[in-house]
Formats: sequence, C-alpha cells, structure tokens
Amino acid sequence: MNKLRILHLEDDPIDAELIRLMLAKNGLECEVFLAKMGSDYLAALDEGNFDLILSDSSIPGFSAQAALETAQQKCPEVPFIFVCAGVNEQEATDYLLQGAVDYISKNQLWRLAPIVQRVVSGTTQQRSPSSLDAKISAMKQLIKVVQELSLARSLEEITAIVRVAARELTNADGATFVLREQDMCYYAEENAIQPLWQGKRFPINVCIGGWCMQHKQQVIIEDVYGDERIPFEAYQPTFIKSLVMVPIRKEEPIGAIGNYWATPHRATSEEVELIQALADTTSVAIENVRVYNELEQRVRDRTAELEVANQELESFAYTLSHDLRSPLGVIDGYSTLLMNDYGSQLDEQAKYYIQRIGLAAERMNDHIEHMLSLHQLSRVEIQPQTINLSNMAQEILANLKASDPERQVETIIQAELTAHGDPVLLRIVLENLLSNAWKYTSQRQQARIEFGATSDEGLPTFYVRDNGAGFNMKYADKLFRPFQRMHTQEEFPGTGVGLASVQQIVKKHGGRIWTEAAVNQGATFYFTLSKGIEVEV
Repeated sequence: MNKLRILHLEDDPIDAELIRLMLAKNGLECEVFLAKMGSDYLAALDEGNFDLILSDSSIPGFSAQAALETAQQKCPEVPFIFVCAGVNEQEATDYLLQGAVDYISKNQLWRLAPIVQRVVSGTTQQRSPSSLDAKISAMKQLIKVVQELSLARSLEEITAIVRVAARELTNADGATFVLREQDMCYYAEENAIQPLWQGKRFPINVCIGGWCMQHKQQVIIEDVYGDERIPFEAYQPTFIKSLVMVPIRKEEPIGAIGNYWATPHRATSEEVELIQALADTTSVAIENVRVYNELEQRVRDRTAELEVANQELESFAYTLSHDLRSPLGVIDGYSTLLMNDYGSQLDEQAKYYIQRIGLAAERMNDHIEHMLSLHQLSRVEIQPQTINLSNMAQEILANLKASDPERQVETIIQAELTAHGDPVLLRIVLENLLSNAWKYTSQRQQARIEFGATSDEGLPTFYVRDNGAGFNMKYADKLFRPFQRMHTQEEFPGTGVGLASVQQIVKKHGGRIWTEAAVNQGATFYFTLSKGIEVEV
C-alpha cells in the first residue's frame, strides 16, 4: 500500500506525531501534512490530493465546524475524522449528521487505526439514516457506561454495569464477563436469552476467553462449529452460533468480554470497536477499584496505627502523671526534711547542694506538667465562638504589669480585633506569646510590646511584636519543638514548651504560625486562624 496522504489540522505537533506513530504501528504508513493554522489548512485543501483529513476540535482562529464545512466544499470525497481531547455527546451527534466519518477522543486513539483501515480500504459507505441513528445511539450509550464505570468502587459494581452494557451496545443475544484466575477462566457474569456458564470455571487452555487472553487478541467467529478453537461439547447445549471475544487490557489481559448471537452473525468492525472500547474502559475501572481498595486499606491500617499510638500516648501520660511524679515527690520531700532537720549541722556548701536538688526536682515537675498539658491539648475539642482578641490581650498585659509593677513597658494593642475560635485555647496562645514578649524585653530600659493584625483578602494575620532579645533565625526551626530553647535558664527561665503548645492550638484552628527575628532586635510572631473573621486594619 502506498503511503497515505493525511491532512492533519492540529496546533500541537506532539499530538500529531503520536497519531502518526500509532497508525504506523498498525501498518499504516502515512505522509502527514500538519496544518497549525487556518490559513495553512485552507492552502492545503486547495492543493488537494489527500486520502484522509484529521481535525482537532479547534485551533486558534478556526473552529471545528468551519474545518468540516470547508473540507466538504473543497474536497467532499475525502473522509473527515475528528480526533479531539474530549467527546461532547451533542457535538459528536451533530458532526456525524453533517457527514464526518467519526469523532474520536484522544484518550481512545486505539480506535483510530481500524477506522482508517476501513476508510482507505473503501469499505466505508454512506450511512443510511437508520445506521447513523444506531451509531449515534451506541455512542451515547458508551459515553454513559464510561461515566458509570468511572464511579464504580467494587468489582461487583463493575460486573453489574458490564453485563448489561456488553449486550445492549451491539444488540447481541448474550454477553459474558470473564475474569482470569491464574490458569482458570471464571465466568463472573452473564446476560443472555438462555443460561450459559455464569459462576463456572474452565481451564484457560480450553476456553475461548482463555485463548483471547493468552494471545492478547480479539476473537471474531461467524460460525462457532467451524472454528477449531471452540470446545464444541461446551457450546452444543447453548444457543450460540456466532461470537466476538475481546481482551480486557492489551498487555497481560486480566479478563475478557464476549458477545454471542443465536443466529449466524458477521460482526461489523464498529460492533467490535464498541465491545473493545467497553473492555478498555472496564480495565481502567478495575485498576481504579484496585487503587481505591488499596487506599482504603491504607486508611484502615493508618487508623489502627493511630489507635495504637494513642494508647501508647495514654500510657505515657499515665507514666508521667504517676510513675515519674512519685519519685520526684520523694526527692523533694526528703530534701525538705534534710534541710529542716539537719540544716543547722550543714555548712553553706551542703545547703547549696540541697537547694539545687530541690530546684531540679521542681523544674522536672514543671517539665512533666507542660508535657501533660501538650498531651491534653491534642485531645481537646474546639468550642468555637467569636472572641475579641484585643480585649483578651489587654487583660493579659494588665496582669503582667500587676505582677511586675516596677517595669516600664510601652504596650500597643490594636482595637477590636476579633476571631472565631475556642476562647480557652486562644487565651493560651496570647498568654504564651505576650508572656514571652514580656520576659524577653526584661533587659530593655524602653521595652515595647505590640499586638495587632494585617489583612490578606479578608483573613487577618495576627502578630505579637517586641523589641527584646530576639534570636538568630538560623535556629528558628527549633523554636516550636518541645524543650528547645534559644537562651539559657540563667538568661531567661522557662521550659521551652509554651511555643509548642501555641503551634498545636493554631494548627487545631486550621492556621499556621511563623516568626521573624534578629539578635538584640526583638521578634515578631505571626499566626492565622482559618475561620478568622474579617478585620479592618
């Protein structure tokens, strides 16, 4: 066969080359003339001498409708096929009625080669209105089935859809859905005028469905008793005279779909294409179910792991609360007794040691308290309501000033900042951030603490800013980890748990927290809440 001269209206050269390679793989050597613009297309039509026209749904400045109408005017004898990214049911119907040979989705390019072979071999005939109506009806039904299979979430759902569609697409007298089970063929479902083999299993090497899967080929048999691949003894009790069997998946088939006729029937290429399209879609649906089931299993496994982790956390919390606190109480108690009963007999160095033991026990107890607080925060359910954060910040700073009246600190609080969240948890956030600002400005003669917000598309970003000790941003990633501190206990006392609690609360509110700082230049902590109420700033 001479090379086919194909005029291809397509603005994406990659798609055009893919189509050419696919046709070549099926023995159709082509000389493709690519028209990327309407002017190229019109010039090529004027030259003529093409065997086939392929067209995308549109290119810049030139619609699919214009492409078809122009081709029919300039070279009405040249077959015209749409190859588009998506198949719109109404568009497909309209273009077929106007004389296009076919309308193919780019994700079903396997359909193109047999259609082109049929076109160039001269077997394409002008369709009668009835045959055209039948094709349009079949296409509509196939699109509907594809949509149904895309939503299937189990093999049972898939078989229920396929058993009906396989028969109705070709008006066959029977259809079967065969699955491969190692060396056996399992006839999982059927829909036929008489019972066939539903629920039965046959060795793969004696079953026509097995032959189809093993050879990765379609089977088209007009006379079942004239084909040596047919196990006659299995077919004699049935109504079957003709059949088509197609593999589900081209590589390593996992099953097959068969159509049967009670009278001698020569299956048309369009009927075979429809069944194969159903099989290919079924393959994708089965793979989707496999992936979906794997994801569900992962979710179940993850849920089980989380339950175990929660149990371990509960055990850990119990250990903190009881097993560790008890010996701490003993250490603290005996230290106190030692100081009270024998303090007069001890020199200053010994008393200092005892004091250090007491302070260490007290600090360890604080650590335990804060770890338990972190654990409890993870279990707290949010009770959201509208909160005036400005008033809350004012109360917290007033308490801090009352606890340290000697300090002179300038405080700036932006008015009427509101948010939607848990009032108890958000108070913990502000208490930690403002207390930190108060602590880290303690060495400043002119200390300043500010609470405010900026607005980004109606969602406020709150901030607490100070001019205190600050820190090196190089270590900022450690800031929100429990017990990670930027300063020594002697410089600024603390446990390093407060900011970890703040981050946990902010995350529970669907927000995030971050910081900007520099050594001796203060720090600013920003946080958002996903359900923040718009504020004016």
